[in-house]
Amino acid sequence: MTITNILLTLVVIVAAVMAVFYYIKKKKKEEVEKAVDVDDKTYTLDKMKDFVKRRLDEITKVNLYDIGLSEEELKRRKNKKYELKKALKGCTYGDVNDKKYVQELIYDLLSTEYGVDETNISKAIPFDIPSLLTAQDKFDILLYAYKKDFGYEALTEIIKKYNLAELKYVEGESKPSYVITAKEIEDIYDKENIQLTFSDKLSVVVQRIYQHYKGYSSIDEVRDMNIDGVSGGVSGLPESFLSQVAQTASGDYLNQVAEHKVPRACDSIWIFFQGKSIRLAFLSFGTEAELKRVCQNIYKYNNPGQLSDTNGYKINEMKDGSRVVVVRPSFSETWAFFVRKFDVKRATLEQLVRDPGKEDAIELLKFLVKGARITAITGEQGSGKTTLLMGMIENIYETMNIRVQETAFELHLRKIYPTRNILTFRETDTISGQEGLDVQKKTDGSVNIIGEVATDPVASWMIQAAQVASKFTLFTHHAKTFPNLVTALRNSMLRTGVFTDEKTAEEQVVQVLNFDIHQVKDFRGKRYIERITECIPVENKNEYTFEHRNEKTLEGKFDKFFDNATRYFGKSTDKQLYTYRNILEYIDGEYVITNPITDENIRDMRNNMDETDVEAFDKFIERHWGKEKVTVDASAEPVEGKAKRGRKPKNI
Repeated sequence: MTITNILLTLVVIVAAVMAVFYYIKKKKKEEVEKAVDVDDKTYTLDKMKDFVKRRLDEITKVNLYDIGLSEEELKRRKNKKYELKKALKGCTYGDVNDKKYVQELIYDLLSTEYGVDETNISKAIPFDIPSLLTAQDKFDILLYAYKKDFGYEALTEIIKKYNLAELKYVEGESKPSYVITAKEIEDIYDKENIQLTFSDKLSVVVQRIYQHYKGYSSIDEVRDMNIDGVSGGVSGLPESFLSQVAQTASGDYLNQVAEHKVPRACDSIWIFFQGKSIRLAFLSFGTEAELKRVCQNIYKYNNPGQLSDTNGYKINEMKDGSRVVVVRPSFSETWAFFVRKFDVKRATLEQLVRDPGKEDAIELLKFLVKGARITAITGEQGSGKTTLLMGMIENIYETMNIRVQETAFELHLRKIYPTRNILTFRETDTISGQEGLDVQKKTDGSVNIIGEVATDPVASWMIQAAQVASKFTLFTHHAKTFPNLVTALRNSMLRTGVFTDEKTAEEQVVQVLNFDIHQVKDFRGKRYIERITECIPVENKNEYTFEHRNEKTLEGKFDKFFDNATRYFGKSTDKQLYTYRNILEYIDGEYVITNPITDENIRDMRNNMDETDVEAFDKFIERHWGKEKVTVDASAEPVEGKAKRGRKPKNI
């Protein structure tokens, strides 16, 4: 019994000694971690990023009440802590002001606490040895230098100055493509011969650390530029494909994949620049995990919900108004994102329509809006439909209330017209586009604008609302031709059950739709208006005769009866409900006014314009279609219910 007690005592003593030894050793290690261990590896980007993360974490999580601060100092430190936490959250949403705040703090931490100076900064990026700089290093330096002079137009200036947005052949590819290669970036860097101060070098390092810590990796600065958009994960081999390749590919190809000579999904970075999709072959996310991190963060503004395997996509906007779409496996084959930017400052017709004949094209577009015509803007994705719509809205009379329905906020009309009566609705997980349009009908709107008629319920409601709910409607659609537009809208009416007869549904569409503006993006990325088409409903004329009454014989009466029956069945089976004609066309690089607008549309347009615009419209008509057209239309009776405000112009 005594021996057992002695053994237990010895065990307890040994355990206590070991615990004390472990505690002392741990404390020593903590002290070593607090000091910056200066060697060649200390000033690498990874080490500095770890330091920045640890310090910012300490600043945001420290308990200020335990430090024993004065009341004034406590209040100041609390405000600083709150401001930093807010900025760390906001910078992940695309807020450039929060981004600047966080970068300035990182700059101070590195220069004052971490001891970065002129000598050791080259351990992070070898600024003084150009041959050791990667293509991404050189691009970051170029973009930083140009940004000092051109702000957010920096990337545009680089691309235009060196003609980077041109078709070119790349080694290993048989067809030309839009791509910016590492060789081009290296050549530009050599030509520019940029001289950097220590402050400039540290700013480049700070940006590199920031983009891997809170930013969007390699696209962080590119996304902020004034371009049309940026996307990632849309080309190259996904990780899931590599095992399949290993089973089927030859040894040489496998070696190329292993050495990253074959582009992977994480090497995929594309920009959308002036209608062209351009691959940035010199940039990469590095790993699939980094691409995944960007995809998981870039859509988070305003808490749109979780991107999960069950819900494999998210459509949202960022804080600067950009539209972002994110997809993930298993909905898509790899993680990918698409950011579309809409430059509201540039969305005027004068800046969008630039080819010869632009004066007539711009005038016609303005008259369509001022004349309250129900107008569709059609074209493929990226052809400039939304941007043209933004430019046309400028010409809506100030007295009209505007109501907008979108999938994601893109138009941002209140940023351009803060004093106007404008309210925008969008679809959510719980509120469909149909419900949103139903609510919109009860909000005293004069003009309905639908960002994109993409679903059957929205198309159906748009036709119904255009008949009774508002003065006129503007909307965008992906139809390629005018008959396709009518057919698509008709089919939407049928699928939603509003009508069961094709002819009746089509008749409703053509009675509502006035004009179609078709946008085109050609092979080289040039965007222009291909045509402006007028829809002309065909009146149902009574062509039946009563000549059978004059026939004396039964055979003659039967012959006349069968003539009428033939006309009846012909109309029933092959009834033409509308015709259409182009009012403006893009011919050989020039906008040309072709056919005249119908008398009925001209009369309705004049009845919706003020006196000044009526006079300008009449001059436009006379210039293109003659004085007789003005005289006939001016003398026409206004539509029922319109005030006759002395609109008849003098004969010119």
